[in-house]
Order: sequence, then structure tokens, then C-alpha cells
Amino acid sequence: MKFLVCISHVPDTTTRITFTPDGKAFNTAGVQFIINPYDEMALTRALELKEAQGGTVTVINVGLAVTEPTIRKALAIGADDAIRINAEPIDALFVANEIANVAKNEKYDIVFGGRESIDYNGCQVMTMVAEFLELPSVAIATKLDVNGTSATLEREIDGGKEIVSVNLPFVVSAQKDFAEPRIPNMRGIMSARTKPLKVVEPTNAIKASASVAFQSPPAKSECKMISAEHPEELIQLLHTEAKII
Repeated sequence: MKFLVCISHVPDTTTRITFTPDGKAFNTAGVQFIINPYDEMALTRALELKEAQGGTVTVINVGLAVTEPTIRKALAIGADDAIRINAEPIDALFVANEIANVAKNEKYDIVFGGRESIDYNGCQVMTMVAEFLELPSVAIATKLDVNGTSATLEREIDGGKEIVSVNLPFVVSAQKDFAEPRIPNMRGIMSARTKPLKVVEPTNAIKASASVAFQSPPAKSECKMISAEHPEELIQLLHTEAKII
């Protein structure tokens, strides 16, 4: 079986986010980047399926050369090879279109990805990939089992769980609990240096949106303490300042 796993290059969750002085871009100075956690769960499940049923796992990323250490980590975890689409990930539509342009030529059985990237939280790319490939899409899955040419997936819904059956090929986006991420061992790290990493140029510069500016949320205001003996003051503040009553 052939599996494709879409991975994003994102700031570590402990990173303090700042922007350039003009507010036009994210400030990358001193930032540690990692594989997007949801994508890493998807990668782990693809590797588990490969180990159980045979096949290959390819990772794909839309990004410039700075993303290659992140891609190499995915190879160290166990992916067989990698593809880097040499472009700045402009927006979800652009990323999805470029991934689909590569995937359609290889006939993958399952295209994996995370539910969203933790930097933009758009939750759009994998559904768009499925649309471009004209494949079924199962979004935000917490479990995946493959049996021959079909798969059973589990999703959390309000009040319970939903069980979904789908024929291969299809696209899936992973949610928390999809798989337990792996830590690369020394053998994996050494072998990652020689595994194939193919760089391809973007094919279609679809651009549906652009970031105009970035800004940090306002600092939290100072807490006002109201005496329990003066509830009318609290009511007045909730009405005039908080404007919630």
C-alpha cells in the first residue's frame, strides 16, 4: 500500500509568538520549529499500517529550504521518502492544490494529514486536497483501521462517537488520539540523512487570500475588586464597561 502524509513546519508549542516591527510577518528569529503535532499523529498511524500490512510512507511538505530539518525528522521517525514543494505556503487553497498536483500522479491508497496546523488553525487543507483529488474525505478522525480495500474510522461527535466506513483511496485528517507520536531513535536519525528527499517546483500559483497584518492580542487589563457590600457598583461596571448586561 502507498501512503502519503502531509506535514506542516510549525513553531514549537512553547514558543513565544512575536511579529516583525512592521506587523507584516511572523518573527522567526530564535524560534524552534517542529512537525505539526496533528500531522505527526497521522504519520505514526501510517507507519503502523505499513508495518502491519506492508507498503511505503511518503511525507510531503509545502515550504522553502528552511523546512528540511522538519522533513528529516519525519524521515527519522520512519517515513521512507519525502517530497518538498519549493514554495512559501501562502494559504490553505494554495497548499492543498500543490499537494494534490503531486498526489494525483502517484495513486496513493490513503492521503493523511492533521486536522489543522497549530499556527493558523484553519482546518481546511485536507478537505481541499480531497476535493482536488475527487476522493472521499473523513475529517477529524480519532481512529483508523484498514481491512483490504476498505477502512473503518471513528470520529467524536456531540453526545457520542460516529463510525464511518469508506473504500480506498480516500483522504483523512487526524485528531487527538489518532495515534501516539514516536520519538526517533539513533538508527532512524542516521538513516534519515540518506533517505530520498525530492524537491519539486510549484505548478499553479493559486492565491485566494493574503495576510495584511499581524498583531498580538491586547494585554489583559487590571482586575478590579468590588466590595461585597456594594453590589450596585458591580452591576454598574458590568453595564457600562464590560457591556454584558
